[in-house]
Amino acid sequence: MAFKIVSYRRGRKTQRVNQAIVEVTGSNDRETAKKYVGQKVEIKFSKTSIKGVVTAPHGNSGKVVVRFRRGLPGQAINSELKTY
Repeated sequence: MAFKIVSYRRGRKTQRVNQAIVEVTGSNDRETAKKYVGQKVEIKFSKTSIKGVVTAPHGNSGKVVVRFRRGLPGQAINSELKTY
């Protein structure tokens, strides 16, 4: 099970930089994505780390929404998350 950031959670004219849509390997439908709600994740950079929590499934393809404590930089897209 690996978590990979796909995109920010966004609307037509806005994007929420403290929320991300995350792809979970091994999760192909909404029902398996619901199992990850409440899971704590973390992204590490060279000097800092940002912690977040899986809050909801996103769509029917097994992706989830992760809410982070602070905004993510653009370099976070396509990077892996660690669980703790």
